[in-house]
Amino acid sequence: MMEHTLTAPTGTCRILTDARLEDLKTLAQGRRVVVVTDANVFAAQGHRLEGFDVIQIGLGETNKTLATVEGLYEAFLARELDRSSLVIGVGGGIVCDIVGFAASTYMRGLRFGFAPTTLLAQVDAAIGGKNGVNFHRYKNMVGVIRQPAFVLVDPTTLSTLPIREIRCGLAEVVKSAAIADRELFEWLELEGERVEALEPEALARAAAGAVAVKARIVQEDEEEKGVRMLLNLGHTLGHALEQTLAPGSVTHGEAVSLGMVAAARLSVQKAGLSAQDAARIPRLLKRLGLPVEVTTEQVRTALQSIRQDKKRRGNQIHWILLEAIGQGSICPLDLTDTEKLLLGEGE
Repeated sequence: MMEHTLTAPTGTCRILTDARLEDLKTLAQGRRVVVVTDANVFAAQGHRLEGFDVIQIGLGETNKTLATVEGLYEAFLARELDRSSLVIGVGGGIVCDIVGFAASTYMRGLRFGFAPTTLLAQVDAAIGGKNGVNFHRYKNMVGVIRQPAFVLVDPTTLSTLPIREIRCGLAEVVKSAAIADRELFEWLELEGERVEALEPEALARAAAGAVAVKARIVQEDEEEKGVRMLLNLGHTLGHALEQTLAPGSVTHGEAVSLGMVAAARLSVQKAGLSAQDAARIPRLLKRLGLPVEVTTEQVRTALQSIRQDKKRRGNQIHWILLEAIGQGSICPLDLTDTEKLLLGEGE
């Protein structure tokens, strides 16, 4: 087991990589513990959670709501949890987001930790202290920033995942490399297929690289007032595509992949990224099995959602662009001009 420490104003988080779910009993440290998961994770990993009081919540993005959080409050009340209790979210990013928000707001804050069971959650969603739920059609609109006490990364939980889910995590690994780790990006260009194939050594290298980038950035800017915004590369258009495309037609990682391709195009025009380096972004994503092409009509529809993005400031929105591979930048761009560029009308 390897350990990284993320220290931020809202708390210190131990990130334990190459760990096992069975280690949760040690992390409980004699506290009263409840585990929150969903039916799919419980079916795959429930036998490893024996001895814990387990609460199951609904599956999928449609359950990432205040109603689900209210249900957890009721369950916490029924179990008479208090401020000495520990809540552990075991699952993907949706489970972690919901559990972190519920624990952070119940009794003004219970201690909580995560055992993420998808690559996407292990390298991104479970790390950084962002906890929240969707509100109506707006993603992650209601939430708080508060660090979990720990994030336990068990790579063996990935063996039950479909390849599409692994690719979701790879999109976030590519994002981390693109904004802040050129060496990781170059390594992915050479060895990415080994990660997708779940080769242990390659998977550990990819996850460790992405975790290191995110932990370093969050420590510097927990509240996303500056450099942490870099972690949104691909997410402005990506979130909008998630909201506007047919439900189930695109995963978060696939949407971010499409968003990164668009950001690479904008980077050439607005941030000085060379055309040669811009071409490396879709080439790597495509090699990893991620989508790189979106229709003009899909972009046009998504742009309507971008106008309501929480990162908008007046007629500008902060896009994350690349000055070079491994060097991200925050670029406030005029919405009207950006729309023309994305639709190919301003080139």
